[in-house]
Amino acid sequence: MDRLSVMRAFCRIVERGSFARAAEDLDVSPAMLSRDLKLLEKHLGCALLARTTRRMSLTEHGRLYYAHVQRILADITQTEDEMRGAAGRISGPLSVNAPHSFGVTVLSPLLPAFLARHPEIELTLSFDDRVVDLIEGGHDLVIRARSSLPDSALIARELAPVRQALFAAPAHLSRHGTPQTPRDLASHPAVAYLHADDASAWTLQGPEGMVTVAHHARLKVGSSLVLRDLVAAGHGIGALPDFLSKPAVSAGRLVRVLPQLELPARHVYAVTASRRGADAKVSAFVEYLRRVLTSD
Repeated sequence: MDRLSVMRAFCRIVERGSFARAAEDLDVSPAMLSRDLKLLEKHLGCALLARTTRRMSLTEHGRLYYAHVQRILADITQTEDEMRGAAGRISGPLSVNAPHSFGVTVLSPLLPAFLARHPEIELTLSFDDRVVDLIEGGHDLVIRARSSLPDSALIARELAPVRQALFAAPAHLSRHGTPQTPRDLASHPAVAYLHADDASAWTLQGPEGMVTVAHHARLKVGSSLVLRDLVAAGHGIGALPDFLSKPAVSAGRLVRVLPQLELPARHVYAVTASRRGADAKVSAFVEYLRRVLTSD
């Protein structure tokens, strides 16, 4: 017996003064209501309604039970309304985890406008280039840049594409020459990203299809920011996402290598535990990121 549903049904019977009218309101049969009431009376060990063929009235126990149940149901309704209201407010703690390079170069400049718009948000922002567990980490939202995400119960929403290509410093190309074909990469030192799908090779795609090129990396780092700075300092060729490479190319610190080729596209995803569980502050932050990241 669903106690709460039976309580509500009992109140509706009393308020409507009829099993038939209450059943119509609740979209059930009068026989079902009658059965549920009998189960309730059996559970309580007393009669709640005195029924004859012509009228129905509350017993003394019925009046007492009705008064208590009204208060209980009113408290439940108030609690539910408060929870729905709280869930709809863009306020309270929001824990976000993001890759370090993306967080510093892309996410950080976007935060002031969002926080100014929602001054009741209490933001906790952490950076991690490794894949972190959303639930165990206690995060409301995890941002990841990946070519794809594994199937899971988590909900991933794509925010923006990320293009990747190979780059080198002008000084490096002056010393070692500019590669003309993928095979030429083998004669160049490389700076590798530890968290890449394959830290020992680059997979490149272009007009003639896909090619995988093994590289010799004397330097392997777990931060794309450090990788960019090492490549810009002339320590070798490295793969970089566009949000890191564009400013460095504009400043003349980097030159794109084999411009007809690029690494497989990646995407920035916002990952949450569930779509239903996402409250207003999480939804507002995800929508804000999606809008600003695709506005160019």
